[in-house]
Amino acid sequence: MAVLKELLAGIEYECIRGTEDTEVTDLIYDSRKVVPGSVFICIPGAITDGHVYAAEAVRAGAKALVVERETELPPEAEATVVRVEDARYAMAFMSAAFFGHPAEEMKIIGITGTKGKTTTTYLVKSILEQTGRKVGLIGTIEIIIGEEHIHADHTTPESYLIQKYFRQMADAGCDTVVMEVSSQGLMLHRTQGFIFDFGIFTNLEPDHIGQGEHKDFDDYLHCKSLLFRQCRVGIVNHDDEHWEAVTQGHTCTLETYGIDSRADLRAENISFLREAGNLGMGFDVKGLVEFSVRIAAPGKFSVYNALTAIAICRHFHVEEAAVRQALSKAKVKGRIELVKVSDEFTLMIDYAHNAMALKSLLTTLRAYEPHRLVCLFGCGGNRAKSRRYEMGEVSGTLADLTIITSDNPRREEPQAIIDDIKEGIGRTEGKYVEICDRKEAIAYAIAHGEPGDIIVLAGKGHEDYQEINGVKYPMDERVLIREILESKAD
Repeated sequence: MAVLKELLAGIEYECIRGTEDTEVTDLIYDSRKVVPGSVFICIPGAITDGHVYAAEAVRAGAKALVVERETELPPEAEATVVRVEDARYAMAFMSAAFFGHPAEEMKIIGITGTKGKTTTTYLVKSILEQTGRKVGLIGTIEIIIGEEHIHADHTTPESYLIQKYFRQMADAGCDTVVMEVSSQGLMLHRTQGFIFDFGIFTNLEPDHIGQGEHKDFDDYLHCKSLLFRQCRVGIVNHDDEHWEAVTQGHTCTLETYGIDSRADLRAENISFLREAGNLGMGFDVKGLVEFSVRIAAPGKFSVYNALTAIAICRHFHVEEAAVRQALSKAKVKGRIELVKVSDEFTLMIDYAHNAMALKSLLTTLRAYEPHRLVCLFGCGGNRAKSRRYEMGEVSGTLADLTIITSDNPRREEPQAIIDDIKEGIGRTEGKYVEICDRKEAIAYAIAHGEPGDIIVLAGKGHEDYQEINGVKYPMDERVLIREILESKAD
């Protein structure tokens, strides 16, 4: 139980009906989940508006409403009504108060950027746990609380869920939380109600622009910049051309990292490592700390991810040996995830599911001078056809062989999607084969791997399902690979 007035502390509001001394049992923002004694927060959404369900919420037992505008209620209703300027903003602060401000009991690390958020959160978690810290994680793939892994629906959950997870993490003994902070999460005030101890910016590229997301690139950049008005220490990628714009108006202390000699923390003497089917990177860390590292992930972007993690963990006084050990072993599910199938060639799984990500990945792998670069991918159904043409063209241009297969066809015919991809490849001189069944396609890639090849299974990444006609069937590429290898051994 909580007193409504206490939950509203620090928020500008007007009580237009009833009393603020009302005791409430929970905060609810989905009218279907209203329970007796709860506060229903009327959130205007992209599809529906919570104000429409205010009367229904009161009939279901809500004792209080938080609204942005006049709302009709049944004549007999006795609920307290509080008006605020922004219901989402109010919900964030009310949620923090409801759960007892758990962020104040832990160190909170927030990572924003177009790319690198997921990988970096896992790297930071791995390094800090080497030192004995207990680290909770909130990200695109999952929420981790101790031994519990919860499937994530959004990169950055609603503010109520963030505070709920924070409370569970604090109660489970976590002393640190590392989380991905999306531009949508910042725009929708999901991360209000607390201060990040560390805010990190990785990079910025045009993405998430369109209906229901950001109206243009300037809006996207502005939302990213909000993190640096809500953290104590900002750590930013000096090599990204937008870093100064992103930190304009910041209220935190700032430090930079990068390859550029002007960065506070730098990677120098970068080398590409390849041995026994594995790919990695080596570099010297210079500036704020100095030592050498090897990382178990390929490409220059892996150097940036590792450098970001080092820049964060420096503030936790992690010993160099712990950093080196964690980076040499770190693996993030579905993010340039190397899966050992042979000493002769390299196989990896990656989430690259649009043309920009696929181009970045394949260009990176070209630096290892493979005998052949083989790219296996499909495209999701009921999504923009342009993505299929673009990915087909990218793979046809950069890969020596493309294996076109199925991804999540959803409610489309897999062959129709494959035909669209072929149209994109047709704009190039790239070679391809088409194998609709994804397991058969992976088996073909492994069976035809040649010494020195790099084979990429792109698009599914961390996903462990395939969606067909509205049904999600279990399908994990790691399991498929294991089954294929076992059948070869029999």
